[in-house]
Amino acid sequence: MRLRPVHMARWSARHPWRAITGWFLFVLLCLGAGIAAGSNEATTKDFWVGEAGHAESMATEGGLQRRPVEHILIRSASGPLDTARATGAARELTTRMRALDEVREVQAPVASKDGSALRVSVVMEGAELDGRKNVVPLLAETAEVAAAHPDLVVEETGSPAISKGVNDQRGDDLALSERLSLPVTLLILLAVFGSVVMAGVPLLLALSSIAATMGLSMLASHLLPDPGVGTNMILLMGLAVGVDYTLFHLKREREERARAGGRLGPEALVELAAATAGRAVVISGLAVIVCTATLYLAADVIFSSLATGTILVVAVAVLSSLTVLPALLVKLGHRAERRAARKAARRARRGAPATAKRPKPENGRVFTALLRPARRHPVATLCASVLVMLAVAAPALGLRLVDPGKDTFSRSIPAMRVYDRLTAAYPELLVKHEVVTRTSPDRAPEVRAALTELGRRAQADPLFARTAEPVVRTSADGRVTVLELAVPHPAPSDEAIASLDHLRDRYIPVTVGELNGVDTAVSGDVARGRDYVHHEHGKLPLVIGFLLLLTFVTTAVAFRSAVIGLIGVVLNLLSAAAALGALVLVFQGTWAEGLLDFDSLGAIASRVPLFLFVLLFGLSMDYQVFVVSRIKEAMDHGMTAREAVLEGIARSAKVVTSAALVMVTIFAAFVFLHLTEMKQMGFCLAVAVLLDAVVIRMMILPSLLLLLGERAWPRKRPAPAAVEPLAVGGVSSVRAGSAAAGTAPRRVAETPEWLRH
Repeated sequence: MRLRPVHMARWSARHPWRAITGWFLFVLLCLGAGIAAGSNEATTKDFWVGEAGHAESMATEGGLQRRPVEHILIRSASGPLDTARATGAARELTTRMRALDEVREVQAPVASKDGSALRVSVVMEGAELDGRKNVVPLLAETAEVAAAHPDLVVEETGSPAISKGVNDQRGDDLALSERLSLPVTLLILLAVFGSVVMAGVPLLLALSSIAATMGLSMLASHLLPDPGVGTNMILLMGLAVGVDYTLFHLKREREERARAGGRLGPEALVELAAATAGRAVVISGLAVIVCTATLYLAADVIFSSLATGTILVVAVAVLSSLTVLPALLVKLGHRAERRAARKAARRARRGAPATAKRPKPENGRVFTALLRPARRHPVATLCASVLVMLAVAAPALGLRLVDPGKDTFSRSIPAMRVYDRLTAAYPELLVKHEVVTRTSPDRAPEVRAALTELGRRAQADPLFARTAEPVVRTSADGRVTVLELAVPHPAPSDEAIASLDHLRDRYIPVTVGELNGVDTAVSGDVARGRDYVHHEHGKLPLVIGFLLLLTFVTTAVAFRSAVIGLIGVVLNLLSAAAALGALVLVFQGTWAEGLLDFDSLGAIASRVPLFLFVLLFGLSMDYQVFVVSRIKEAMDHGMTAREAVLEGIARSAKVVTSAALVMVTIFAAFVFLHLTEMKQMGFCLAVAVLLDAVVIRMMILPSLLLLLGERAWPRKRPAPAAVEPLAVGGVSSVRAGSAAAGTAPRRVAETPEWLRH
């Protein structure tokens, strides 16, 4: 295979303005096409999973599906509730709500058991997921009634209002994460490059890649529905990999410039960088894409959306580093040459002698110190580092998963504070189980009687609400019947989970379960979460198996070494396990609640481990490719395995660590968000990247490769007998006077052998 990255970089270097213009036209085209097509949002049925999903499918078939419901709580501003005034406010509220197109039904007011509150429940039109978009007029009417009755507290909550509050909070959180991560990222890049212009290039390309991906994701949503979480991942990964890929390319171009000592023009330097860093970026991006694609095997709308967003933004980031980045580097290179020429002319006019800049050392004392243990004591360093990582990973053995429901959302959302007051006054509203049956219409009375008996048995169970009568509803055609049972315990609690187990394992088998030909399934708040976690557990072996296989194959093929492929899999497993262990240690207990401002769920959000495991494999492959490629390159230039390991890791240490700091900054910003699930993801990613860049790449990997020596690498093939070297970029790419300097430019034929295939 020919060097496609070199060809792309060569064209962009020779036609910089075309490449720059073409890139920004591409971004505008993607964004414009996406806006024109719009986003295809996921519907309720896209979330159906397991028995709960089957129950909801049957209920929808009979027109008895769950609908969005809002609750308006009326209580006294001070002192006992004035029943007459509260009833008057409820009547006014009922009149206003019934006049709205978004309202299907307004139920009669219900007084709390202690008489301190009055509740008006409003059933909305449309599907359950449409509630957050349609709830705004209802909130407006509630606010007007509240203003008209200052002696009362009239406030609204419900799944639609809570969903809207969560969505608004997510938007505010993303803006906060950008305000936190962008300045710190810029400071890190300034420290690396010492130039505002050069530091701005990675951010510019990352932000433009994010913009293009936003448009592409809207188009992709017409194939895979968007549940509303893809944008978060595009922003998170777009900044991380966009900056990283550009950083790796920029650092390599600067290395080539320092090595050339002014004898090569910007075009040749860009092409040389593309021959090594460009190909490594392609392999790295491909590895992340391949790893992330395994999420599609989970057969889950949220995972599919996260995978699509990650794959698109990584692909666009790779494309930007191979097209517009070389063009920008050429323009900046010519600018630097003109500035250098003007400085030289000014020195000549003053009669000052020309001074050559002393090259800076490749790495400072910190990186040398980190690498010293592996260089001097590889066995001890390997054993100690692995033991530390295993100790950090140990808490993952106690991992507990929970599907976070509305009870777990931040109380900074106003609707959640009202929800707490509502459920304190009406505990029967905390959880609802729905037993759904389907049979022939002539058996409807028999089924209804069995469900009534089931409700009677459940009410005798202390786990169920005794103050709320079971409700039985039958579809118009008599085929579908639904029993609703209330539970006075929050959804993630052990009591609520036990009530579901009692329902499925005890009461259904001895009532409606004894009827032949009746299809019965249970849904509701708890059943949805439990069945979702069970669904993920069932898909986990398939996803992890393919992930390990694809990681091994990708690495082994890229470096033509099964040993390197096996090392990549083992180190990625170690890194991911340590990150999950740290996640469990911090978030599954309560000791860090005050430190990180969260309320512990006593478990980890069910989507977090699988998604992070896949993503961490992809990000670990990033560093694996860049570090090992430098080692392989050194070996192809004649070094021994030991020399190549020390040289390759030393040369890549600073840039890999800088890239890791950028990623850690971006991911750590998510720890300051309100949503516990996002906090967990940001924390785990930040810890994983930090451990991977410092412990794995600076201690374990070099120790392992030093101990394996030549056995880790394929045998060198003899060089071709007669190869006519081509000057990089042609003769025109070499600055005039290079021949007089007595130094020939590097050749494409000198590119490492592993990159030419």
